[in-house]
Amino acid sequence: QVQLVESGGGLVQAGGSLRLSCAASGRTTSSYVLGWFRQAPGKEREFVTGIKRSGGNTYYADSVKGRFTISRDNAKNTVYLQMNSLKPEDTAVYYCAAKDGVVVTTNPNQYDYWGQGTQVTVSS
Repeated sequence: QVQLVESGGGLVQAGGSLRLSCAASGRTTSSYVLGWFRQAPGKEREFVTGIKRSGGNTYYADSVKGRFTISRDNAKNTVYLQMNSLKPEDTAVYYCAAKDGVVVTTNPNQYDYWGQGTQVTVSS
């Protein structure tokens, strides 16, 4: 098993940047596909980005492509989400998630472990 703890959320103006971190404990993160999801009030949880175990392949939702970057440091058991050019519609609770296997999927139900979430609020 792995436990995930997110940090780095906050309030930022539109056009600004934030970097989220997700620290893992338990099994090493190199054993898992890692992803970031987000959930805005009244909406379903949606896939933001994912990264394979080796870190060599990354996947992004169209809404964040070119603005967000996922990376992982398996030596530190940490995954990061760099968010640039933030927009008010990026406002949500952001969750880190991990899944067994090798395939990055966009379905949150296929992820086995979740962090508690961190709030990101982008003001206009």
